[in-house]
Amino acid sequence: MTVGYRLPAEQIAATSRAFLTGPPRPAQRPGRPGRFVAVIVRDGHPLADVGRAVETAVFEPAFGNDATVMSAEYGPYENRSLFFVVLDRRTGLPAGATRVIAGVGAEVKTIADAPAHIGRSADEIVDAHGMRDQTVWDFATVAVLPHYRGTRYGLTVSSLLYRAFAVAATHAGVEHAVVMLDVRAWRNMTLIGNRLYPLAGSAPFAYLGSADTRALYARIPDFVADMTRQAAALRGFGTGYAGRIPGRGWRKLVARRVAANVSHRLATGDTLDQNIVHAI
Repeated sequence: MTVGYRLPAEQIAATSRAFLTGPPRPAQRPGRPGRFVAVIVRDGHPLADVGRAVETAVFEPAFGNDATVMSAEYGPYENRSLFFVVLDRRTGLPAGATRVIAGVGAEVKTIADAPAHIGRSADEIVDAHGMRDQTVWDFATVAVLPHYRGTRYGLTVSSLLYRAFAVAATHAGVEHAVVMLDVRAWRNMTLIGNRLYPLAGSAPFAYLGSADTRALYARIPDFVADMTRQAAALRGFGTGYAGRIPGRGWRKLVARRVAANVSHRLATGDTLDQNIVHAI
């Protein structure tokens, strides 16, 4: 079945606008609402299918993962999926989405899939990171629609997705996160201050259309402190920050300032938390 992965444009629009124009829902904390809102929903909520449609719209042209591939890959995990869907209040349409799969050990996709690529068993992976019999959140997908990427709006959309994940995981008391990231996403996550450890010391590999993918582990309780330190380091004058900023001269200075601001917003929730809505 490919239900939810290939929605008609009019259904995506109707579902998104119905949520935006429905009864007010409490945000994480009061504040002036921005253009974008991140909505956290479970499988079965109408916006979950909007999230799936966004996944396909991004991953099919980028990696060749069409609705059939997405359904085959993520179908076994649908009932353990949370969706973080960013809606654009100005257009009434989605701007991005993230899927999180919750489970214990190999119940999540990253730990189930990684052994075939890294030469480590699921038992070796969970023991290497102290995850035995622990709840794990798999940051399974992150997708920002193309017309937002490369703009200041794209930064807001992706920041809302990352912050919503951190807020929801902390609220749920989850300590362990795993993720498969292609090299570009890995560099971006490292630059905002997330400490990402290779699963069981593994090396990069090809996965679902990406030639350079890394299976990674992170401790959710460390997110705020790590990003706070990264923001301070990026705002300083030295080179003691994580990751690498490409470019030279003023372009590098601008990129460094942008990265510092993103790290700060993600650590504090500044201008973000009032636009995160729990609808589960």
